[in-house]
Amino acid sequence: MLSDIRPAIVSTILLTLILGLGYPLVLTGISEAAFPYQADGSLVRDASGHVIGSALLAQPFAKDEYLHPRPSAAGSNGYDPTSSSGSNYGPLSSDLAKRIAGDADALRKSTGHSEIPDDAITTSGSGLDPDISPAYADLQVDRIAKARGASADAVRKLIDAHVEGPFLGFIGQPHVNVLMTNRALDASLPKGQPKPA
Repeated sequence: MLSDIRPAIVSTILLTLILGLGYPLVLTGISEAAFPYQADGSLVRDASGHVIGSALLAQPFAKDEYLHPRPSAAGSNGYDPTSSSGSNYGPLSSDLAKRIAGDADALRKSTGHSEIPDDAITTSGSGLDPDISPAYADLQVDRIAKARGASADAVRKLIDAHVEGPFLGFIGQPHVNVLMTNRALDASLPKGQPKPA
């Protein structure tokens, strides 16, 4: 009987070592050597070297001088990377319809724009989408410019410089990474600069 099950035991051990240990280690080594920034989580550091976030995960920005991300349903207060998920509301949910209508009305009042981009009022599937559409970024230009004491044209130009095109030119949509653009705003247009003439 042992001779009958020995091949199964040996092949299980070998395949576990090869596919469960060897293969992941080889791929991790290759990715660390070829793409260290991405393999380590696309971590973003401040001037002192402290990690302030990841370019792959949204985080809340509520101050007027920053781009605001998409709304988040991840966790009880949103933007919780340990509880990544959407709201699970269906398209016929009255709670979802009320929240979206309320958010859209608030944005119309605060921005003066009648057209509100979808990503300004809807959450992503993960609740942690780090990117927003160029249209949603443009909707926030006047608020950011006023808070930073900068011209709207300067803010718009900086945001336009951070619009990333679709992957390979045709996969996905143009988008703006909120964290990276907010860092550029802090570097190029610090808050409290003299008012434009």
